[in-house]
Formats: sequence, structure tokens, C-alpha cells
Amino acid sequence: MVARGFLQSDVMDACVEMIVIDELPFSFVEKKGFRRFCGVACPMFKVPSMRKIVRQFLKMYDAQKQQRKNDLSAHRINLTTDTWTSVQNTNYMVLTAHFIDCDWKMHKRVLNFCVIPNHQGNTIRDLIESCLLQWGIEKVLTITVDNASANKVAIDWVRYKMNKWNNSQAVLGGKYLHIRCCTHITNLIVSSGLRKLQKFVVAIRNAVRYVRSSPQRLDYYKTSIEKEKLTCKCLVCMDVPTRWNSTYMMLDATLKFKNAFTRMAEDLNNPFMAYFKEPDEVVDEDGVVQTNSRQCRVGPPTDVDWNNATVFVRFSKMFYEVTLKVSASLHPTIHKTFHAVISMEKEIDKLFVAPQFATGSDAEKVLTVKPYIFNI
Repeated sequence: MVARGFLQSDVMDACVEMIVIDELPFSFVEKKGFRRFCGVACPMFKVPSMRKIVRQFLKMYDAQKQQRKNDLSAHRINLTTDTWTSVQNTNYMVLTAHFIDCDWKMHKRVLNFCVIPNHQGNTIRDLIESCLLQWGIEKVLTITVDNASANKVAIDWVRYKMNKWNNSQAVLGGKYLHIRCCTHITNLIVSSGLRKLQKFVVAIRNAVRYVRSSPQRLDYYKTSIEKEKLTCKCLVCMDVPTRWNSTYMMLDATLKFKNAFTRMAEDLNNPFMAYFKEPDEVVDEDGVVQTNSRQCRVGPPTDVDWNNATVFVRFSKMFYEVTLKVSASLHPTIHKTFHAVISMEKEIDKLFVAPQFATGSDAEKVLTVKPYIFNI
């Protein structure tokens, strides 16, 4: 047994940390269950009121913020920022700082996460400048953003202002301040190729949607798998049309069960085929689902669709791997980018069909996105 001293302030700080880490309400300390637990586990601890916990939280917040400001001012900072709109049509923006300490360990600090009125360059630049002044950051090496034109407007203005500061510490006048996100460019490359083969993606997506729409349809699908004696145990997954990597994962998983879907399409009178005779559903510009009574659902997937899917999966695999390789927030990835670009070019060279051997099929057209690789 070891005797340990008791300090009310230490337990108070630990209580505040528990509330922050577990995202609990401040009123949690006034709950009967918590007070009863403290009475048994730590009878010497005088459980504070909610107001006292809030005051202690603000005190700890000021101390932690000052410590973070000292850490940031001692290092050359790389910023990343992004904006997006939620399903409630609320605009958000986040600004994150990354730096490497003297032990070559990478650190990540979220400087701001807030609601913004719009995605315009003026709004983004004002928030970046406000955060730089609030946190006392003067040594900024780069700002990484996606390819939106508003970001270029914002960063050009931030560069101009940084060069106007007294004793400006911008490297080379901020010439290389603007860094474009490699994963976003990769997304543009693959999305360009995906648009050329959109019809086969819709056909396979509808087939997967049928399987996942009800337990009865899922059982019918599993029966086809058993009849085809497929040993793969994974399940097909739906994609998010705005994220190409989810489309890649859907196609990659579905190709393993090609024979099962083909078997389901052999009987023209089964529920699977009846599903594709129903009116098609499309999403309009406002996000509202509309029924197109003049057109049936696209599908079921044909042999040509499966061949296109095979080509696209081969084509997009290295892009998917590159995205995973350079998408990280806890360790540097910039040194991997050049090698990633070269590997993508080499893989495209392997898949690219020479003009004298081209047949003009849709599966070959996806490979014509090759020139975009040099825009990285």
C-alpha cells in the first residue's frame, strides 16, 4: 500500500478534463449518480457546482491556450483549411496548424472551427488573418487548400498582408505559400474518367441498391451466391456519388459477386428484373428525389458494364492507394507526393491503349484522362 496526498484542486482539474474529453455537459457534476459515485470512490472530494466547474474550465482554457500560443510561435507553421456545407445548409470552416518539433515529431492543432456566412474568398481570408493575429502566428510556411478559386483569392491576399508586416518572416516573400491538395487533384482526375463511364456505374449501383433495400432481396441475393458457389464472405456496399473512392470500393466489392448478379438477371420474371422495370428516380438540383415515369431504372448490368467496371477498378486502384498514402494528419506526406505522381503516370502508361490497338470501346475511353496527370 502506498500513501498518496489529496488535493481538491487536482481532482477538480481531472473532473474538468473528464467533461471535456467525454463531451459531457457541465451540469453532469450536479447529477445524483455522479455525486453518489464520488461519495463512495473519493469521499474527500467536495463535488463542485456547475458554476464553479465552468469557472475552472475557463481558467484552464486560458492557460492551455497560452501554452499553445507559445508552442506555435516557436515553430514554422503549415496551415490547412477547408470549407463545406452541411445537410442543414450551414457553412463551416476549419483551420488547422501543423508543425514539426525539435525531435522531428509532427503536431496538429485545430485553431478554429466555426460557422461562416459563405464560401467566398473575402470571408476565408478574413478568418485566416483573424486566427493568425489571435494566435500570434508570424512564421507561416505554407497554406494547403483544394482547387477552389475562392482559396486562391484568399491566399493571395494573406500573402500580400504577410509581406506588409514589420519584420515579415514569409519565406521567399510567400512565393510558395499556396499549396494545392494532391488528394483533391487526384479526385478531379478520377472523376473526369468516371464521367465517361457513368452509365455502367449507375447500372451496378442500382443492382447494389436492390440487394440492400430489403431483407427479402438480400436473402434472394445470398441464395444466388450459394448456387454459384462463391466463397467470398464480404458484402457489397453502396457508394456516395460525390466521393470517387467510395465508388471504387463499391465496384471492387461488387466485381467479386459478378456471377451472382448475372444469375439473378437470367430469369426475366424474377423480382430482380422487375425492379429495373420500375420508373427511374433522379435527384434534381435542389436535392429532391423525382420520379421519371418515362424511363425505367438503368440496368441490370450487362457484360459490357462488368468489363467497364473491371477496367475502371484497375485504373483507379493506384489513385486510391495514392490517396491513402498522402492523406495523413499525424505525419508529413509532402515528400511522398512527387513519387506518388510518378507512380500514377507509370500505371497509366501500362493501362493506356495505343491508337493502333484501340477498338473505340467505352472501357478504353476512361484511359484518355492521361494528360490531366501533368497538371499536378
